[in-house]
Amino acid sequence: MRATLLTLVAIAAAAIGILFIPTGTASAGSSSAITTIGLLEAQGYDVRVDRIGSAPLSECEVTSVRNPQEQTRLVRVDRRRGRNDFIEVVVNRSITVSLDCSSR
Repeated sequence: MRATLLTLVAIAAAAIGILFIPTGTASAGSSSAITTIGLLEAQGYDVRVDRIGSAPLSECEVTSVRNPQEQTRLVRVDRRRGRNDFIEVVVNRSITVSLDCSSR
């Protein structure tokens, strides 16, 4: 139970950290689109991309990171002594990255 609580706290801390990514990635030249998308995927997000323009991804600028969403499910964890304890488990995380891929 304690390990589960620590895991949930770690997930919440990671989610809060993601909310601060838009400020750093939206400024010009601070991070490539590929790096930003890779970082979010490494943190467990299903990254959805919307873009303006047709330049290669390596030439795109991140304009925003928004709309983080989580889908959760209640899972039964302990049935000792007739008790039914449930915890909320994240089953899917998604986020949207907007890119400017127009030739400047």
